[in-house]
Amino acid sequence: MSDRIAVYGDKESIYGFAALGLGTYFFEPDKDNVAVFKKLCQSQSYSIIYITEAAATVMEKEIAKYRSEPSPAIILIPGVSGNTGEGLSAVKLSVEKAVGSDIFND
Repeated sequence: MSDRIAVYGDKESIYGFAALGLGTYFFEPDKDNVAVFKKLCQSQSYSIIYITEAAATVMEKEIAKYRSEPSPAIILIPGVSGNTGEGLSAVKLSVEKAVGSDIFND
């Protein structure tokens, strides 16, 4: 497994990550995004994949398949359209699972 990082989402949200040397993959309405995401996860080229919350809503089932796998780590990030709270909820669940209780106070 690589130590590289990929970012997947709409062009406006992730374009800047390319300047940081991260692999950028664009979510496009007219292509099979689930297949692209699946190939990205199975390539073993990336240990971390950031995905915008908007793109993640389309591929919830595919993301769920990788939640119990050690790699790649799939982390939801907000896009230019705003924060839905899904990313924070996913981090909260991961911490609860690791620690054994809710350490965040709402």
